[in-house]
Amino acid sequence: MTQDKHHKRWNEIKTNDSWAIFKIMGEFVYGFEKMGLIGPCVSIFGSARTKSEDPNYILAEKIAKRIVEAGYGVITGGGPGIMEAGNKGANLAGGTSVGLNIDLPFEQHDNPYIDSDKNMDFDYFFVRKVMFVKYSQGFVVMPGGFGTLDELFEAITLIQTHKIEKFPIILVGTTFWKGLLDWIKATLLESNGNISAKDMDLIHLVDTEDEVVSILNSFYNGSALSPNF
Repeated sequence: MTQDKHHKRWNEIKTNDSWAIFKIMGEFVYGFEKMGLIGPCVSIFGSARTKSEDPNYILAEKIAKRIVEAGYGVITGGGPGIMEAGNKGANLAGGTSVGLNIDLPFEQHDNPYIDSDKNMDFDYFFVRKVMFVKYSQGFVVMPGGFGTLDELFEAITLIQTHKIEKFPIILVGTTFWKGLLDWIKATLLESNGNISAKDMDLIHLVDTEDEVVSILNSFYNGSALSPNF
């Protein structure tokens, strides 16, 4: 006979939540101490499912190289696909290559292009997301899935609500992103007034590595680089 699955009672859940606070605090301390030593970086996001022969993988690698040549390091989620391409480009260009890994039931595994002393593991998505936002001088967003969209809209929301300092959010791939941007403009802005017209200015849409670096350089020309909060 199969034993019935034990369902935790409310007081058991409450007790576990109290102890989880210490683990969460530990991840924040670990992340802040490690990331605070790395210096200015740009985060690259995109699908873990992108193959190495895909044009988006190749472009992400080129973008990462150019970002390093412009004086930044590169942060990714540390996994395969676009994340691997970002770390690979940074590594081959001799720059800082950071991987913020998360334990997932599928897709996620470390890629081999992360600096050995900058390969970090997190259990909590929200702690990992804080590291991306706090220590990135810009987001480069390649084609991806729900996780990529999550990071994109999180950054837009935090900047829109003035919870963090403004930094460039760069979508790469007109064919992939144009439909989403058209919907945001037509439905959120013009039809329903759910955002302001100036919110559209938070997002840049490009197709090449040169455009990515140009936006970063223009934004930070004469400005100090620092953590975002």
